[in-house]
Amino acid sequence: MEYRNAVVFCYDKLAGVLSETDDGYVFQYDKQFLNDPSGHAISMTMPLQSEPYVSQTMFSFFDGLIPEGWLLDVALNIWKLDSRDRMGLLLTCCKDCIGAVSIRPGEETNEP
Repeated sequence: MEYRNAVVFCYDKLAGVLSETDDGYVFQYDKQFLNDPSGHAISMTMPLQSEPYVSQTMFSFFDGLIPEGWLLDVALNIWKLDSRDRMGLLLTCCKDCIGAVSIRPGEETNEP
């Protein structure tokens, strides 16, 4: 199985990496981002910390970036995505979100 990674930017600064694993998802803040005095958390539900966040399901902050309603239907039809593939939707639809955070595809790996 190949594992997908999403590179997370906050105000165009590398904030961290969201990874898909066999057990769910892991988000790890970037060390430079953590040490930047002007940096701040990407979400109130994910305060700055050096330990990774781990979840069996897509973190609600990232899930909230995915379009809904008719816009989701358009994305599903155009890119032939599965609505249950939250990582695929995030990687495809959230490169240029409204707000401070944007998501870009990272490298796929064979290890979680």
